[in-house]
Amino acid sequence: MRMQEWIRSALALALLVSVTLASGCALGPRVTEPMRAIWVTRFDYTTAEDVKRIVQNCADAGFNALLFQVRGNGTAFYDSSFEPWADELGGSDPGFDPLALACDEAHARGVELHAYVNVMPAWRGKQPPDNPEQLYNKRPEWFWYDQNGDRQALSSFYVSLNPCLPEVRTYLVDVFRDLVSRYDVDGLHLDYIRFPNEPPATPRGSGLDYPRDEQTLALYKADTGLAPDDDPEAWNRWRTDQVTQLVADIHGMLRRTRPSAALSAAIGSVRERALHHFQDGRQWIADGVIDIVILMNYTDSPTEFGQRIDPWVADGSPVPIVPGLWFGRHPDTPLREAVAMVGEQVDIAREKTGNFCVFAYSSLFDSADEELTSQNERQRNTRAVRREILLPRLKALVEAS
Repeated sequence: MRMQEWIRSALALALLVSVTLASGCALGPRVTEPMRAIWVTRFDYTTAEDVKRIVQNCADAGFNALLFQVRGNGTAFYDSSFEPWADELGGSDPGFDPLALACDEAHARGVELHAYVNVMPAWRGKQPPDNPEQLYNKRPEWFWYDQNGDRQALSSFYVSLNPCLPEVRTYLVDVFRDLVSRYDVDGLHLDYIRFPNEPPATPRGSGLDYPRDEQTLALYKADTGLAPDDDPEAWNRWRTDQVTQLVADIHGMLRRTRPSAALSAAIGSVRERALHHFQDGRQWIADGVIDIVILMNYTDSPTEFGQRIDPWVADGSPVPIVPGLWFGRHPDTPLREAVAMVGEQVDIAREKTGNFCVFAYSSLFDSADEELTSQNERQRNTRAVRREILLPRLKALVEAS
């Protein structure tokens, strides 16, 4: 066993013992199964009425857990002590607190509310943020720099924080501690808890490699005695270990701050592909630093969908495995047949794990996200057909449970 792995295992055991002794009761969060969950993105709401409608629609449909996004790229959809209000809400207090309202509305209907946060992304767009307090402006040294010394370029995609830096990991833990200590959440859901990059670790075809700032290279040298090009596999393993350490740090904080809340994460269902993004969900399970695994199992094929679940449940799992599914594109399949295939995936997920999670709210219901759900007749009809076919099945699951 490598030294870092031994240290992680020892820390996990120490945390287990300390929390058990302190609480005087069984360790662990409350995890509701079967889990019928749905992702709600930050683009789905801008007003208090939007939030109320979202929760009501999901409760009526039979979902018992909402993964409700409140952090996207270093800005907040709640009253954060660390980060500015999201630009999507006008960059200032919108006059209501989406997270507080969502918690109240969900709990009034017997639905769990898991605060869904993007972890690594810290800005998105071709122009920098206007707010000097936004991380991109306030902490430029925390972002990715390539082997040429250049900062990751702005684009239509995210630019990301560097989880290899201890101060970045500490900051993120502090942000999430503030959230879970002040809001009555049932869980914390981590998305983009990986390097959000093209495989094998760089923007496709660019030849760039992140992060190669002087501090990261010095940390790597101190840990391994190597430079990145000395042993590319060791460099990749080390970066994976830094992401795993961040998960462990967040998990430890959550157990101390809100022991009843569950830590879940969106994890690539194909491990080899996830490792290209330095994400090793199987290691997180082995280390005991994750409470619920939600698989990003996005494929149009029901057969492939089931095959991707099998390795996660083959030998049993100490934590719930929740297959996440999406509505796909099915470009050559009639709409009703395509929706039926999604229903088949729900059945496969339930048969193999008892749980499922749907991506996303805007695929089933009208949303404030004009980009994804513009109110043209075709898209309205597509969502209506999905509701017509799928919602009775979901409600039947509730009645049978």
